[in-house]
Amino acid sequence: MFADILMALQAVATIENFLIMAIGIWAGVVIGAIPGMTGTMAVTLALPFTFYMDFVPGLLLLVALYKGSTYGGSVSAILIRTPGTASAACTALDGYPLARQGKAGKALNMALYSSCIGDFISNLSLIFLAAPLAMLALKVGPPEYAMLMIFALMTVSGVSGNSLLLGVVSACLGLLLATVGQDMYGSFRFAITDDMQAGLSVAPVLIGLFALPELLKLIVFRIAPKNDAMKLGDDKVSAAEFRASLKSIIRGSGIGVVMGAIPGIGPSAAAFFSYGEAERTSKDPSRFGKGELEGIAASESANNGCCGSTMVPLLALGVPGDVITGVMLGAFMIQGLTPGPMLFQNNIHEVYMLFIGMLVSSVLLFFAGKLTMRGFNRISKIPATLLTPAVLTLCIFGIYAISSNPFDVVILLVLGVVGFAMFLLEIPTAPFLIAFILGPMIEENMRRSLAISRGELGIFFSSPICWIFTVLIVFVAVTTIRREVQKTRARKAAIS
Repeated sequence: MFADILMALQAVATIENFLIMAIGIWAGVVIGAIPGMTGTMAVTLALPFTFYMDFVPGLLLLVALYKGSTYGGSVSAILIRTPGTASAACTALDGYPLARQGKAGKALNMALYSSCIGDFISNLSLIFLAAPLAMLALKVGPPEYAMLMIFALMTVSGVSGNSLLLGVVSACLGLLLATVGQDMYGSFRFAITDDMQAGLSVAPVLIGLFALPELLKLIVFRIAPKNDAMKLGDDKVSAAEFRASLKSIIRGSGIGVVMGAIPGIGPSAAAFFSYGEAERTSKDPSRFGKGELEGIAASESANNGCCGSTMVPLLALGVPGDVITGVMLGAFMIQGLTPGPMLFQNNIHEVYMLFIGMLVSSVLLFFAGKLTMRGFNRISKIPATLLTPAVLTLCIFGIYAISSNPFDVVILLVLGVVGFAMFLLEIPTAPFLIAFILGPMIEENMRRSLAISRGELGIFFSSPICWIFTVLIVFVAVTTIRREVQKTRARKAAIS
């Protein structure tokens, strides 16, 4: 085994491989930072180039693009409150307020550190825990999926702002919007137009809710920007700040590893789950959403924590963990390799090369983030009169480029107005987005479970995993209600 690892290390340690990974990481960061340009798009566009490359360099290019784009989404989320990817939406909640306080560099550095640590831990999980996590994923059926998603939705309590009631209202609106389109049995709901039959895409909803309201605020209220509001400012994360966030980084990485290993979950759900847990367990939850570094740490460590673990079911079982690893499955097949248990017997040398390359790419991500950070921070010095139309144009063209569908642009603009109205009514937007992303997963797995049990609700309590999530759901619900009662009493005491 040691001889195989040494040979794999020698094979990976070439200038060509390092150059390929560096280009992939850097390109991924840039693409992820552009609203509407996703990691899926980057990996898909790069796939044809791997036809003419050896297996390991080709796959390392795709992995590097995946990792870079996952981190890159946090850049625009922090600087202009326009998440480049859905998984960076939580990062915008605290990153943008920090940028407005003149601490954009501090927010970007925390995002980078958390992403690199989460990514490295995820790679280690892939190496040492591939088989156990794959076996765990096999035991997760529709009932377990449903309970997991409901538990993840309970994190709405952690991002509901000052009012739990308004957070629940926001989540209900998100669940309602998630039902638009065709259900699993072929029925259409709210399909007013032909375009609505396919449902609403995440990208226009995400950018419409988070980016356009900020532009409308500048236009409607004519906010005079401060000259020093978005400068690089205090860009260093102190040792004390890092230690205060380390618990959330480790926990977020673990959440990303587990949720990434379960096919179909993905980094978005992991980021929201981790963020909600960080706020729920914080000594001062009121700071979240106003510029809390720990919120950035929790979100970024979780979404990058999925990067390695999404490959666990791909390598161990031949089942893609998400859309991007589905594209990577195509790269395996093109090279004549079939992921699954036999891969570790017949192509162990290539597997070791892949593992080593992924660990190296975590280090390269750190340097790529540092090198591009200075360039991206120049965005914060652009006057609002120029930045507003530029962001609007970028959002519209970015959304149109995804599917070339004008209807997505309409959804973008409509959700921008909805997001602005929610701002005026002080309704938090994060629960809306969480519910919109998780809604289809909850519905599909609940309906599958009820179909299996012929309508018996007992199926949701039929396994130890279901009971674990049931206990966690009750615990989070009781804790949230108790915290809300304490906040209400504190407000009444302050008034009296």
